[in-house]
Amino acid sequence: MMMRMMKLSLAAVLVLLIAAVHAESAEMGQAKYEDFKKPKYCGACHREIYQEWNQSLMSKSFVHEWDEVEYFKLALPHAMKLEKVSGVKAGCIGCHAPLAFLSGDIPPKPVADKTRANEGVSCEICHNITGSKEAVPFNFSYVIEPDKVKQGPRKDAESPVHETRYSEFNRSPELCATCHDEQSPYGAWVKATYREWKAGPYAKEGTRCQDCHMYRAPGKSASKGKERNDIAHHSFHGSHDKGKLAGSVDIALYSKKKSVARGGTLDFRAALFNGKVGHYIPSGSTEERMLWLEVWAVDAAGKKYAVPVEAKGFKGEEYTIADRKATAYQAMGEIMEIADYKGISRDGNVPDGSRIFRKPFFDPQGRMTICQWYTAENTMVDYRIGPRETKIEKYAWTVPEDMEPGRVTIEANLYYSQIPSSVGEFMKLPADEYAPVLVNKAAIEVDVE
Repeated sequence: MMMRMMKLSLAAVLVLLIAAVHAESAEMGQAKYEDFKKPKYCGACHREIYQEWNQSLMSKSFVHEWDEVEYFKLALPHAMKLEKVSGVKAGCIGCHAPLAFLSGDIPPKPVADKTRANEGVSCEICHNITGSKEAVPFNFSYVIEPDKVKQGPRKDAESPVHETRYSEFNRSPELCATCHDEQSPYGAWVKATYREWKAGPYAKEGTRCQDCHMYRAPGKSASKGKERNDIAHHSFHGSHDKGKLAGSVDIALYSKKKSVARGGTLDFRAALFNGKVGHYIPSGSTEERMLWLEVWAVDAAGKKYAVPVEAKGFKGEEYTIADRKATAYQAMGEIMEIADYKGISRDGNVPDGSRIFRKPFFDPQGRMTICQWYTAENTMVDYRIGPRETKIEKYAWTVPEDMEPGRVTIEANLYYSQIPSSVGEFMKLPADEYAPVLVNKAAIEVDVE
């Protein structure tokens, strides 16, 4: 009996091990590049959709400069050095260049080689995905069947070129979750946009990812298709689009005082309300994203005085108040084998004392990191703005004794950038990769007597 139980146990362990390997690598190398049509082939009929996709970040998910630099200069070399993170060699590509992943072209050639990895997340990816291996998808857990049957949101769709099949999964937020939620090799959630949406008010009301990021309008999906009132556009506007960012967070400034004496203190507050974003802002790769509030007092002569935010005293708050002297991102130098590298500015060009709305990530050594795959902990502080959440920031500005009497404007400007300027400069990226984008602004006026 004991021997039989041992054999059963060993068999069970073997099954679990095989299942674990299968779950991690079931898709990699399952197909060939030729199994998938090129986007231009689809564009012959789906002309407008192709043009929208071609201008979107979906088409640039591999060729986008920061993504290329991050993979080839950081993630890939690190995967070759450290066994714990070796999975990112293929894992990053599972979402950023799915054709390369599915074809087993790992690591893919750099962008300059112009392989089909450059197609990014193409038509044939989303419209051949049939589901996910996970009940709550994450980490490129999609199930894909490269064939002539295209999955879509229409029950009455017809095509002379390929078969069509209505797919509830294709129109669901779970499709987005297969890549927009991610766990690091250390078990930390480093992307959780789907989970943020799912826990928030919009999911309860039935508003899906596609409703905001694939706006609908009258038109045709194909040149010979039906005229419809609700064609989903394939622009996928998100934080990389200035128009999408503009006004996404409301700002209001309040002060009880209409005037203040020289040498006196003006107390005021800023209220920020996320009334338009269905998940946290920033979301996604929050080790990179920067959202911050700069507050300035501008006197009648145009002279500007920085006004720092008042600290609230919560754990980890030091990471949410800009300090240009603070350093971080030491792992980058180690991966790139830079001698005597001590890190670079944590907050880049953000003015000291500005409030930063962020969720910092920390590596196994407890250092703030830009390398999400090297994230062991990111729960110390999460000071982002949730859906329909209001943040109140307080300020106390002491008026200089020598200031000339007159009208003073208190300005609050909310900015967003994709990566810290210090990282962009260090990696020699084009300035527009990390340039600040104005999200919103507010102002009040007071008299200095």
